[in-house]
Amino acid sequence: MKNLITRSITGLLFVAVILGATWFSQVSFRGLILIGTILTLLEFYRLVNENVSRWALYADILGGTYLVGILFLLHNTQPGIPGIYLFSPYIIYLLYTFVVRLYLKEENPIKSLSLSLMGQIYVALPLGLLSYIAYPPLEAQYLLMPYNALMVIAFFSFIWINDTGAYIVGSLLGKHRLFERISPKKSWEGFFGGVIFTMVAGWIWSTQCSFLNTEQWIVLSAIVAIFSTWGDLCESLLKRTLHVKDSGQILPGHGGLLDRLDSVLLATPAAVIYLYLITA
Repeated sequence: MKNLITRSITGLLFVAVILGATWFSQVSFRGLILIGTILTLLEFYRLVNENVSRWALYADILGGTYLVGILFLLHNTQPGIPGIYLFSPYIIYLLYTFVVRLYLKEENPIKSLSLSLMGQIYVALPLGLLSYIAYPPLEAQYLLMPYNALMVIAFFSFIWINDTGAYIVGSLLGKHRLFERISPKKSWEGFFGGVIFTMVAGWIWSTQCSFLNTEQWIVLSAIVAIFSTWGDLCESLLKRTLHVKDSGQILPGHGGLLDRLDSVLLATPAAVIYLYLITA
């Protein structure tokens, strides 16, 4: 019971911080994502490689945070500024990541290099792509896309509703294992229950926000639900491979930030691709 109370309080605070920062202003939202990126990258790199050099670790965290910053800046950069000026520091980081392996004398430099790049692709890039949900390409008349807090809130609500719906339906009706090798508790019944709950939420959003039509809202919600589940499974695969229960201890009752953001890391790129496809 004590653990349930701790978990509930932490979960409510986590949701409140995300919703509050998103709704308050684009500055607070960007700040939250940048802080979350730093903490999640630190957690990821310590999880996958405890013996990583601190200089490589600092560079990986700095590089990933800068990548997130670039993706947010692209929405507020005046036309005519070549992208190479923004990306040059990140290219320098990539060059450093390769060259530094010549001097670190690591036992397995290929593995270390692969993990460095994995953190950029698996953690930093998806968190940076949240900017394309916060500034979705929905207003063709704007050269610089306006900040859309409601789209971000809708996106996170789909993830949370899918998780809750899958848990409720899976607990009540779950009999057929979805991916027993990786996550023994997940069921097909829970998966479809989560998707249905989320699609209903998508329909509700369509009645309140007209910047997507009903069909687009429902398809977006289904995409987020499906890729959220895959994101959860991918992180479970990572932890099972490393023989750990949680990615960290920063969130009492929940584990680490990576445990709470695992669904976001796959759902974000999928949602962004869909948003650009429907507005192409």
